Amino acid sequence: MIGKLKGTFDGTTPENAVLIDVNGVGYCVRVPLASALSMQGGQPVSLFIHTAVREDAIDLYGFLSEEELSFFKLLTSVSGVGPKTAIGILNVSDIKSLKRAIAQGDNSALTKVFGIGKKSAERIVVELRDKLAGEKDSGAPVGPDGEVIEALMALGYRADESRQALKGLDVKLVGVKERLSAALKTLGRASA
Repeated sequence: MIGKLKGTFDGTTPENAVLIDVNGVGYCVRVPLASALSMQGGQPVSLFIHTAVREDAIDLYGFLSEEELSFFKLLTSVSGVGPKTAIGILNVSDIKSLKRAIAQGDNSALTKVFGIGKKSAERIVVELRDKLAGEKDSGAPVGPDGEVIEALMALGYRADESRQALKGLDVKLVGVKERLSAALKTLGRASA
């Protein structure tokens, strides 16, 4: 079993995997989209690897951090969630936001993943909520901005989009309703 690969990024494959050259041997590794976008040709890459062995294939899944790998393994521990689905979940949002959403019982982020319906998302939340109970408040902004971000996420916006919308707001807007309204206008202009 392969646990870690250090090499250079050598492009992508037609199957949307990245190609890592390790001393002349090219490994096809499936990685989350954010990781793939951060890689540039010829640059050194170090990936933590999960090896998935099936009857008809051996697939490698790579992650830039041990936290990503650990969360990936946690996702695949849920019945009905395979490695490809877990990668799809990691493509939806950052890990902290996903953990927090699951810990809070919010399955809306998970239903954005191709192949995950409402029932599958609920099963993931039910099976992982207790394991991620400590994540509810970790990393969440406090005060009005935290409430605004939670409200925007409940409306279907990603955590990073919500934080970005709050960055440019007038400091004179101090109430939650005012900040939420202004953030929604900013997000509306961005999508138009």
